[in-house]
Amino acid sequence: MAGLLLSCSGLAEPSVEEGRKVFTELAEPGCPVCHTLADAGATGAIGPDLDELAPDEAKVAAAVTNGVGIMPAFNETLTSEQIAAVARYVATVTGQ
Repeated sequence: MAGLLLSCSGLAEPSVEEGRKVFTELAEPGCPVCHTLADAGATGAIGPDLDELAPDEAKVAAAVTNGVGIMPAFNETLTSEQIAAVARYVATVTGQ
């Protein structure tokens, strides 16, 4: 019931499946171009291997929002909900 109420009010937590879609399809440039992440079948070698790095949600969200190193910021091309979803996804599938 609580999940239904949260979902109806727009406060539902981002799903791992939504985050996978952001990671594999929606981000431009796509995350797999640069990052390795086994769950997504990604083998990029430009950015860090996310399976090894295993960042928590806060670190992923900050990197996606603001960029880091050569990684661009996605705060103007992804919604805050999409950023939260991809952060949840990466943290979840890497064991955080």
